[in-house]
Amino acid sequence: MKSERISFLNSRNLRLAGRLDLPARHTPKAFVLFAHCFTCSKDFKAPVGVAKALVKSGFAVLRFDFTGLGESEGDFSKSNFTTNIEDVLSAARYLEQEYSAPQVLIGHSFGAMAMICAARDLPAVTSVVSIAAPAEPRNVLEHFGEARETIAREGGALVQVMGHRVWIENQFIDDVVAHDFKNAVRDLGKAFLILHSPADSVVSIEHAATLFQAARHPKSFITLDAADHLLSDRRDSAYVGEIVSAWVSRYLRPNLVADSAGSGEPKAPMQAAPMSSMEYPRNWQEYP
Repeated sequence: MKSERISFLNSRNLRLAGRLDLPARHTPKAFVLFAHCFTCSKDFKAPVGVAKALVKSGFAVLRFDFTGLGESEGDFSKSNFTTNIEDVLSAARYLEQEYSAPQVLIGHSFGAMAMICAARDLPAVTSVVSIAAPAEPRNVLEHFGEARETIAREGGALVQVMGHRVWIENQFIDDVVAHDFKNAVRDLGKAFLILHSPADSVVSIEHAATLFQAARHPKSFITLDAADHLLSDRRDSAYVGEIVSAWVSRYLRPNLVADSAGSGEPKAPMQAAPMSSMEYPRNWQEYP
């Protein structure tokens, strides 16, 4: 496996940091974009473990830090769900311009919801994978506790989320509440895989059931058994990568990846090829 540090500008001209993992000796089957969980980074166990397993199966994976997190520029307190979606689109454009458009989007928790919303504007994407995702962006507010009252009263407050203390402002809350996420899931128009653990104590598995009911076919749900929310056990993240590798193979467009992508050399943007009639049932969008 080859792993390269990369960076790209987002829509607000901030430089975001990423890590591109590539197969060492052959052209990737497809390019995958990974979005980390709320207040996490591209270097957490989950994105690293999933990426390693996917690269082992022949995929290239770009994992990146959202605005104000990890090694990326910007003020996290000024970011929100909308800026996360914009960051995903910027990362996808970077891949399309420099290598090949991503065909697979994977998001962990809050990052999964950004991937779902961004997917509609990425025609080359054929499949979206959510890991331990809430059913609505506003569900993240449940973890703010009593700080929500302070934010409402004073305009901002320090909030502890998953072991991190971050400054949250009113604009963040206003933004997550405003999103019509259920319709985004219903109108996704991509193959959709939901991965969730019944042992997840941060986001309960009922959220996965809500997402599955809202989505249209082709959709799949796979339980992660005893995995925790962060996929802290490397065996769990490797398992996720292996599952995704097998599942997405049905939806790939091999002609989107140029030979130069395997060597890590930049390439010209490619246009998405039309889907064959074999990829989905003729009336797949009509299914509940």
